[in-house]
Amino acid sequence: MGDKANTHPGAAGRAPAADHPASVRNVVLVGHSGAGKTTLVEALALTAGAVNRAGRVEDGGTVSDYDEIEHRQQRSVQLSLVPVDWDGVKINVLDTPGYADFVGELRAGLRAADAALFVVSASDGVDGSTRMVWEECAAVGMPRAIVITHLEAARADFEEMTRICAQVFGRDDPDAVLPLYLPLRDRPGPDGHAPVTGLIGLLTRQLFDYSSGERKESEPGPGQLPLIEEARNRLIEGIIAESEDETLMDRYLGGEDIDLGTLVQDLERAVARGSFFPVLAAAPAAEGARKGLGTVELLELIRRGFPTPLERDGLTVSTPDGKQRDLTLCDPDGPLVAEVVKTSSDPYVGRVSLVRVFSGTLRPDETVHVSGHGLTDRGHEDHDVDERVGALSAPFGKQQRPLTHCVAGDLACVAKLSRAETGDTLSATDDPLLMAPWEMPDPLLPIAIRAHSKPDEDKLSQGLARLVAEDPTMRLEQNQDTHQVVLWCLGEAHADVALERLRTRYGVQVDVVPYRVSLRETFAGRSAGRGRHVKQSGGHGQYAICAIEVEPLPGGSGIEFVDKVVGGAVPRQFIPSVEKGVRAQAARGVAAGYPLVDVRVTLLDGKAHSVDSSDAAFQTAGALALREAAGDATIHLLEPVAEVTVLVGDDYVGAVMSDLSGRRGRVVGTEQTSGGRTLIRAEVPEIEIGRYLVDLRSLSHGTARFSRSYARHEPMPPQLAAKVREQAQDAS
Repeated sequence: MGDKANTHPGAAGRAPAADHPASVRNVVLVGHSGAGKTTLVEALALTAGAVNRAGRVEDGGTVSDYDEIEHRQQRSVQLSLVPVDWDGVKINVLDTPGYADFVGELRAGLRAADAALFVVSASDGVDGSTRMVWEECAAVGMPRAIVITHLEAARADFEEMTRICAQVFGRDDPDAVLPLYLPLRDRPGPDGHAPVTGLIGLLTRQLFDYSSGERKESEPGPGQLPLIEEARNRLIEGIIAESEDETLMDRYLGGEDIDLGTLVQDLERAVARGSFFPVLAAAPAAEGARKGLGTVELLELIRRGFPTPLERDGLTVSTPDGKQRDLTLCDPDGPLVAEVVKTSSDPYVGRVSLVRVFSGTLRPDETVHVSGHGLTDRGHEDHDVDERVGALSAPFGKQQRPLTHCVAGDLACVAKLSRAETGDTLSATDDPLLMAPWEMPDPLLPIAIRAHSKPDEDKLSQGLARLVAEDPTMRLEQNQDTHQVVLWCLGEAHADVALERLRTRYGVQVDVVPYRVSLRETFAGRSAGRGRHVKQSGGHGQYAICAIEVEPLPGGSGIEFVDKVVGGAVPRQFIPSVEKGVRAQAARGVAAGYPLVDVRVTLLDGKAHSVDSSDAAFQTAGALALREAAGDATIHLLEPVAEVTVLVGDDYVGAVMSDLSGRRGRVVGTEQTSGGRTLIRAEVPEIEIGRYLVDLRSLSHGTARFSRSYARHEPMPPQLAAKVREQAQDAS
């Protein structure tokens, strides 16, 4: 596997076409930020002949990270597709951001791919988030391979990093994580660093020399063979252990020389079914990208070892009304089932949808049915509509290269689907179908914004709607209590990109303001109040008097109004007016401007005038009575409390629990889970966890996850309540 010359490079300027799923490979690149994924993608495109020697496409841009925001931030912030043609196979390379804030883009890439290539830096190692993604892939049986980059770094140690990968990724079976090649180094230079000049194939014992800038195959010298025998024997044993031929191990241990073709075939099968995870080496840095060290070997592994879309397990498909459908997936002649895995906006074309076709064949200018999942909790509308497909194209940097069709198993960009959003299903209009959505992370960092100016205010609503439609990991909230517009994001970098897109794409400038939680007020004990609204100013006057009693109720009771007037002191037609005034004042608050809840207001007595009493007068009197009752009572400020669950590695449990305690949290339980992790359950005031996502990521080095849900409101400590009241008075 991988031991061939680059004899069939793809033609630059032409979109690779696929006419059958067997000629397609979909692979997603996974790894932490800075591991070299994007540079590796450009090196693969260069080796496949899709870009020029400088790693550029025809318009001068790169094949990945072509967005202006990515240029400014110098990191990937979105999923990018780079299709290349290698030896008659179309390889869709999906480059994902490595930063935790953009995990939604990673999840979309995993959905669209059939195999994953984990990129690990030889100098930085494996971080916690990469380990978690590996476990996610393992849970669904996705085939995986590992490529070790940054071999040119002074601290790079391929053998040590391979050992670490076997320890981390092969926790259950370290012998399933083994190298296929070993890097060859030149003599150390004056700085003591020995550059990597080539690779040696462990199975074939062939040497691939890249030192001249071209890949040259040769026989290794006598002194080099002993260096690889131990690694070669381990690789052969690892392959044989995964073989379907149970006699192969006995034959090998008995001294039989196993045929190379048999070993390669067993290796390819083990990789494709996700039971063996080969380790390769590549040098995707500037010099290495031009040399292409390791890229031919990677492309060959993808072509021969990674599964075709035909080998992917079936996905759940149903009709829009929920009835399950038996469907043979990845049949180009079957019913159309495609999924939007990413949505973006182009200033010239408009909305562009990246689509993975799972069944049937998608063609330009046909009408399809778009089924949405109705993620209304994130600001997405439910929809079932028919839309006409625009042009199909293969993305390549900023270019869009036309396609005549997109068969089952392939990916393409679709223009002008105005209603389709990420996660939607495209199907035939006469046979609408719906795919089960993939799991998306919950946005847990609130960012409160307001329009910078009146023109921005006019465009804000439409800009936010487009932004949320493109990104299902973002939630838009119009908080009715605090009257704030809140964007819930996956982190600070995610928020920065969202606000920059608002400004640059949709021309909306916003200001970030302090986020406020929804506080409440309630009475600590019984109190009485009398509302008197009597005015005589000539002509028709105003006359209304009412007496009320207020008492606290259990949490969650809301406002209860009771009428105990006797003798007609308040005419029957004005009792609803008193209630209306009380409820209006309760909504405005009685102490610090927050809604009043969990009280019973009893109307006891009052007075009316036969001429001057009115609905408006008794509304005013009811409000005045409630305010007087509040003036003579102790008012508690209630703060929302969240149920928080934190999944964290055992090494960080103590630090996390201590941090929760410092946030006035109460730990209510812990539970040991698999993989050396602990699940912590706690109740924490929401005012203390506005930035908990950012702080927890720092505290746990990116290895912890948490979720939150509203539990209840409860009284705020007096010293904090006093501070909130002071701030409310200053603001007024």
